[in-house]
Amino acid sequence: MQPDVEHGAVMPPLYLSSTYSFADFGKPRRFDYSRSGNPTRQGLEDALAALEGGCRGFAFATGMAAESCALALLSSGDHLVVHDDLYGGSYRLITSVTARMGVQVDFADLRQPGALERALKPNTKMVWLESPTNPLMNLLDLEALGRICRAKGVLSLVDNTFLSPLFQRPLDLGIDIALHSTTKYINGHSDVVGGGIVVRDPALAERIGFLQNALGVPQAPHDCYLVMRGLKTLPLRMRAHHDNALELARWLEKHPAVSAVHHPWLESHPQHALAKRQMRGAGGTFSFRLKGGNEAARHLLTRTKLFVLAESLGGVESLIEQPWTMTHVSMPEEVRRRVGITEDLIRISVGIEDVEDLRADLAQALP
Repeated sequence: MQPDVEHGAVMPPLYLSSTYSFADFGKPRRFDYSRSGNPTRQGLEDALAALEGGCRGFAFATGMAAESCALALLSSGDHLVVHDDLYGGSYRLITSVTARMGVQVDFADLRQPGALERALKPNTKMVWLESPTNPLMNLLDLEALGRICRAKGVLSLVDNTFLSPLFQRPLDLGIDIALHSTTKYINGHSDVVGGGIVVRDPALAERIGFLQNALGVPQAPHDCYLVMRGLKTLPLRMRAHHDNALELARWLEKHPAVSAVHHPWLESHPQHALAKRQMRGAGGTFSFRLKGGNEAARHLLTRTKLFVLAESLGGVESLIEQPWTMTHVSMPEEVRRRVGITEDLIRISVGIEDVEDLRADLAQALP
């Protein structure tokens, strides 16, 4: 983010105007109406593009607005392949809205060799990916999957919310669309909701820009201003999140009340080598399983003091939740169980507080 060109302001100005005057009859200026473009939003969109290494970025009112815009690239009769372990809100949108609009949707475990090739059809237009997945922290080989999509002329999309561009850049791995809930790590302060899309192809950027304006889903200027403020501390925050989370994950691995820890930076993670190859860090969110199932989960979730029982993630404060009853409750029970989202699973978003305090909080709350 560069200083304001006109006045040299170090902090980008906040432009709240909804409309802009024309220079003359038939001569619009760069911005004419804030749904179509706004100087503050443009600053954020340029920053997102630079961070992800794309040609153009887009800022949206929410992460789900960004997802809705991406899915609007599809038409009735198109086919969408989705990795079967994903955020519950994405599952709800795809199955309850996108599929109802005539898009054919198939879910597949894309960790398995050959799974994507088997899932593709002549009318496949997009492949929807998360890596790491929410909440199971499974990884997908983005470079390999992107290569298959390019060979077949299929758009590839990766939800990069869990890692931010600091720890993973999907476009560098051959993916077409990087998507974010900027509510999370990019903003980092739990005080604004937003979404982001970055692409590397100018023609695709034109399509998304048209949809962003036509659907009326861009982010408001004040919210863009807050996200840009958060971006200024992204490297410091992400390294602190990573360090704290990894230390807690190693400690939880040895705790007698814990049966498994899902964290890609642990040597015990089945895709640890892939994590080291395509990621530069693991962020602050991971999950673990408790011995004792739902009762053990209730015991933990009602006794933490620093870890706040709440949905969302990526803020400077630590949060804890049970995906079974919270973030993924919109998924049918049989789907949750099939992919491994069960009552014993706990997801934590580790903040940047003192790690000894966080460890002490978990120690006193665990059964």
